[in-house]
Amino acid sequence: MKPNQIKIQDVTLRDGNQALRRPWTLDEKIEVFDLLVALNVDGIEVGFPSSNETEFVASKTLAKRAPVGIPIAGLSRANETEIARTWEAIQYANKPRMHIVYPVSDFSIRHVLKISEAEVIQKIRKSVSFARSIVGPDVEIQFSGEHFGDAIENFSFTKDAFLAAIEAGANIINLPNTVERYRPMVFVNMVKEMKDFIGDRAKVSVHTHNDLGMATATSVECVYVGAEQIEVALNGLGERAGNTNLYETAIALHQNGESLGINFQRIYPTAKRIAEMTDIPIGEKTPIIGDDIFSHRSGIHQDGVAKTIKQTKGAYRTFSPEFVGRNDSETISFTNQSGHRAIQFLLEKRGVSVSNEEIHRLFERAKAISSNENNREITEGELVDLVSNYVTAS
Repeated sequence: MKPNQIKIQDVTLRDGNQALRRPWTLDEKIEVFDLLVALNVDGIEVGFPSSNETEFVASKTLAKRAPVGIPIAGLSRANETEIARTWEAIQYANKPRMHIVYPVSDFSIRHVLKISEAEVIQKIRKSVSFARSIVGPDVEIQFSGEHFGDAIENFSFTKDAFLAAIEAGANIINLPNTVERYRPMVFVNMVKEMKDFIGDRAKVSVHTHNDLGMATATSVECVYVGAEQIEVALNGLGERAGNTNLYETAIALHQNGESLGINFQRIYPTAKRIAEMTDIPIGEKTPIIGDDIFSHRSGIHQDGVAKTIKQTKGAYRTFSPEFVGRNDSETISFTNQSGHRAIQFLLEKRGVSVSNEEIHRLFERAKAISSNENNREITEGELVDLVSNYVTAS
């Protein structure tokens, strides 16, 4: 069921940017675009060209800047004027992609659109047909059924809606979990059923949001029921709690044996730069890119780390820092939770050799200092000083 090739489609410049307190300038968008090209993502959504002149100019500029072969998408609502304006911007790309979005959930149809299901089908068919008429036969058209994740109550209708989009000329059907409300497998099973229904008539893509903190897990599992494209964002940017995180998605798929074109060594420097550009700090426990994820303070963990630190697979490490472009390394720190192995490891790093008996005495002394001073960390330098002032003197 899993596709032979998984495409990573980035939406940072559209979904990520629109949620920023201060959306990026044109120069900043160009920088982000170049970062995405360097990461070697499979496709880039550059904006919402019809929303305002700034977005139009940025989308057009980035479309002209795009390398050969990279799909460059522009988002449009199911409105002929907006579709025409979007095409005016993205047509300059070597491989433009028209992306049309329209709600499909029962809740949205009744409470937001306030029209009939028949009118929804008509709107989808008309807008996609118009898009096909202006972009020609060879340009990709992606249709997103907004709030697909909410469409449990009218799932049969969503099949009709997506089929109408395909018959009108859509090549890619995007299934968004626009608001994450349920456990991952509820959405994954919906994607599986839709993939089984669509078959080879169009590619299936997923776009998940992180309201409950499970967007990346949901997206990764969708690959294994047939999703061929995953929409992601740098640093997990996006509305509310953000979108599926590019780094976590790429590493998770890689760890499970999937072949991606992503330049993994560009992940960490990209993440750091995006944090600077958004003024959104990276949490120290953030997977892949957090400052603390290669730190070990538990005595049991420290023993395993010390024994496997030079191996490709670490006892308590999924990947090496270098793999994602980090220049730090696994660290062992001493707190009152640490063991004897931490003392030995930290002293050996400083070229200090002491006997097992002395390590035991140092351990007791360092642990007492930590416990007496609000359980604070004892630094390498302090341990070296303890060797000089305590072990040697005694």
